[in-house]
Amino acid sequence: MSRTFSAWVTSGEDFLGVAGPFSADVPWWSEVEPVVQRLQRALGVPVLVMRLLSVDGGEGGRDGHVTYHVEALERPGVLLQLPPDPGMLHGYEALRAPWARLDGLRELLDWSTHTLAAAGRPVTGPVEQRRTWNLAGLLRLPTDRGMVWLKATPRFAADEAEVIAAFARVDPGLVPTVLGSADGRFLMEHIPGEDCWQTSPETAASGVRRFVAAQVALAERPEERPAGLPDRRTSVFAERVRELLDGPVSGELTSQELSVVRELADRWRLLDECGLPDTVVHGDFHPGNWRSDGGPPVVVDFADAHWGNPVLDGLRLYAYLPETVRESAVRAWVDAWRARVPDSDPAGALVVAEPLAHLAYAVRYQEFLDGIEPSEKIYHQDDPVSVIRDAVRCATAPDEGLAGVGRSVVR
Repeated sequence: MSRTFSAWVTSGEDFLGVAGPFSADVPWWSEVEPVVQRLQRALGVPVLVMRLLSVDGGEGGRDGHVTYHVEALERPGVLLQLPPDPGMLHGYEALRAPWARLDGLRELLDWSTHTLAAAGRPVTGPVEQRRTWNLAGLLRLPTDRGMVWLKATPRFAADEAEVIAAFARVDPGLVPTVLGSADGRFLMEHIPGEDCWQTSPETAASGVRRFVAAQVALAERPEERPAGLPDRRTSVFAERVRELLDGPVSGELTSQELSVVRELADRWRLLDECGLPDTVVHGDFHPGNWRSDGGPPVVVDFADAHWGNPVLDGLRLYAYLPETVRESAVRAWVDAWRARVPDSDPAGALVVAEPLAHLAYAVRYQEFLDGIEPSEKIYHQDDPVSVIRDAVRCATAPDEGLAGVGRSVVR
């Protein structure tokens, strides 16, 4: 199945009608660059996607037919079909992201232009919208010295500019160069190369060793901890999991599933006993958040960063890297922690924490659902329950994952 889309088009206070349906080569709902390009050809004017209104079909954030609210920055010369009821466009939503409102997006772009001009990097062309959804607005701005990325983040995201600055103090080349930041937004230099989904074992291992070295340095310098970084140490996660099981997901899980998950509570203590220090955790340390042009990767997207046990980053390697790279990368992670914290047991931590990681992400997904407007919940609606069931499978299937066939990876 592929993605098709329609656009409910406004211009300022005026609703102009509906354009589409059109097809899009990229299936992901949040990837709006092909939507913008197709609509600009159809309407003959520049446009920006404000937000997702509805989805018919599709799942997992992809495919189906998506309806977007789109703002035409000039009045198009073509006539658009008027729907019987444009009600989806109306109504105030307190949780709507600033970049999903026209005034908020304009303010964001004005701030970016002025910030870059003050830094001697004037914008030289129209903004290019790459992605928009409840977790981020991502845009490119051309300047006289190359492309700059603008990222806007929600209230429940970590302050990425602060986290990047902390890592830059211990290893400047590990993270992007930030050109300016303010509340919920920052500008960063373009990183040459490509995302590392198909990375080589050598590139993955070098990136893992470098990132672990930086995490150890930050663990040893508590004064470098970014201001306002969420506290998600094991005791905090354990309490948040209890709250989740007693509240939002309690009616969606069977009594047996709830019992299995509650029996995992003692693993948080066992994880602490593995001796890994609390530090700045990336929180989503998969290869799609690395960029490389052949050298050690630059790490991006710190929206899920927090202070806690770094085992979550090691488990993300196992979950997302291709099988040809996974084993060597996880071994590099284990060896790096053993070398720098000799009394620790990183291999044991991976095995103990495998089901706990799913519970940690269930807590995070519930934070998403609690912090976004209703039309955007479709991105994450089933995620907390889904990953809790992954934790149940980990706990009840000893021959799978790191606790079984994957043991050779970490021992």
